[in-house]
Amino acid sequence: MNGTGTTGGGRPVWFITGSSRGFGRALATAALEAGDLVVATARRPEVLTETLGAYGERVLPLALDVTDPRAARRAVDAAVTRFGRIDVLVNNAGYANVSPIETADDADFRAQFETNFWGVYNVTKAALPTLRHQGAGTVVQFSSIGGRVGGSPGIASYQAAKFAVDGFSRVLAAETAPFGVRVMVVEPSGFATDWAGSSMTVHDIPQAYDATVGEMNRRVRRSADGAAGDPRRAAEIIVRTVHRDEVPAHLPLGVNAATMALDHSRHQTAEAAAWERVSRSADFDEPYPVALP
Repeated sequence: MNGTGTTGGGRPVWFITGSSRGFGRALATAALEAGDLVVATARRPEVLTETLGAYGERVLPLALDVTDPRAARRAVDAAVTRFGRIDVLVNNAGYANVSPIETADDADFRAQFETNFWGVYNVTKAALPTLRHQGAGTVVQFSSIGGRVGGSPGIASYQAAKFAVDGFSRVLAAETAPFGVRVMVVEPSGFATDWAGSSMTVHDIPQAYDATVGEMNRRVRRSADGAAGDPRRAAEIIVRTVHRDEVPAHLPLGVNAATMALDHSRHQTAEAAAWERVSRSADFDEPYPVALP
């Protein structure tokens, strides 16, 4: 088995959702520049032809709405028909709209979750028989550092979905490890994509939520230079990491992501230690009651 989880000596085949812009396009380009093969999917495949057409037969552009399970199965079948296998599955498609939970439009909240979680579920499930049959493969799930630490006002549907993706991916890793399948969750902080631009709808923010949701929305857009993260660098890092024999279970990307991940882990450890005796006291055989910290 090669570093990418491939069998045999061929170049790895990537299957990437949301390839028309942002991280998806950067990752498709980075994989192709590394000499790999790419199945690039998007709702509008003609955009993929425009951006990736120079790579010729090494890229297969496909139309895919990740919220449609049958479309996911058709896309996976088309990928296998063309290239014979899928070595790296990347669930990247996703978006966030801004609204307080109290005033959120229920249909919009659900629609975001359909793409951000159920899209991951649909595409992963469609690809699993191929990965299991191969006895090899890598699944890359795009989350967010917010999917680890949470608490970003205004994007509850998005962050709830990212927490769900993380839980789903942990179970996926446990279930598929015996088949030689690896799972890596990518957790970016702010990057120079259109995640907070044309992809995001900002709904009305009531005055009562200006200090939380309003301030969060302003902070995302405050810097004239845009986000600090470079999608091209991030894509190259992911490709280099997937080519290794071992991949991390979680890969924070960006200065803020690294800092927030470490700070959150330290806080969780300290809090668990402070409440350890109380937590243990809930079992029958443990001393009870004990003093609260």
